[in-house]
Amino acid sequence: MSFFALLFAFLLEQARPLSFGEGLERACQTWCDKVRQSLDTGDSRHAWTAWAVAIGVPCVLVVALHLLLAWYLGWIFAMLWSVAVLYATLGFRHFSHHFTSIRQALSVGDDLLANSLLSQWSGAKGENLSRAEIIRHVIEYSAIAAHRHVFGVVVWFVVLAGLGLGPVGAVIYRMSEFLSRSWEMKDDFAASTLGHNSPALEKCAAKAWRKTDWLPARFTALSFAVVGNFEDAVQAWRNDALHFPDSNDGVVLAATSGAINVRLGGKSLGQADEERLLNPQAVETTAGREPELSHLRSMVGLVWRAVVMWMLLLALLTLARLLG
Repeated sequence: MSFFALLFAFLLEQARPLSFGEGLERACQTWCDKVRQSLDTGDSRHAWTAWAVAIGVPCVLVVALHLLLAWYLGWIFAMLWSVAVLYATLGFRHFSHHFTSIRQALSVGDDLLANSLLSQWSGAKGENLSRAEIIRHVIEYSAIAAHRHVFGVVVWFVVLAGLGLGPVGAVIYRMSEFLSRSWEMKDDFAASTLGHNSPALEKCAAKAWRKTDWLPARFTALSFAVVGNFEDAVQAWRNDALHFPDSNDGVVLAATSGAINVRLGGKSLGQADEERLLNPQAVETTAGREPELSHLRSMVGLVWRAVVMWMLLLALLTLARLLG
């Protein structure tokens, strides 16, 4: 059933991108804000309680509805529920339009437009990047976006669906990632209207997200290695993963670098020169060729080959189970 749910969710998302995505995110934001305002006291134990409540309540509802549908209406309705949850949590469209727009601008030689579009995507304003740097950042953002919006969701969905818990794995992964962003907000408007997050709450959300993302990050890196240049991807994974500030993102980006033979890493968007001096590790780069426009095409192929590979594997496992 996992294979069919994923297949239909992928096809639906490609044919009709989620139209209520922003509304769904606002609803999640409202829920997370209410939990934070009620339970965030600055104590680490209360922070973990807030995190558990923020994720636990949606997960209990998702599992309960899945079981009720399976017991009273049959597995087809339970599968349709899984498709709906995956449709809301997966999403190439969350990043593909940014990638396509920047790629088109670069293809016609409009580097200024590409730079502007990249700034809109990243939220880092005022950057004046060379063509190679634009391509490098687009590849990095695309690799992380594909990981978080596709492969990470798939991993936890398949693992927990195999235990009979339906689509709850997709909700756990997406909510954990959302909380790590939501409870990290420090802008003045959010602080004045919603109140400050305590350091304990931010630390809790970040730590929980790192643990939740540990397995999917290795899964994504392995996928890119298998469908790309395996030897170079594994070597880059071993040698260059620590060149990036985030350990899980570093695994994904290092494997991407080796898989398509492109140099990644270096100054992050919005990172000031003085920060580079304080954190020289973050300016190291991987091995590989200087980023070129052709690498964007390679990146698209890498992601789609990885998706197809794991869908075929799931199809074979589903067929074996049906025949067995």
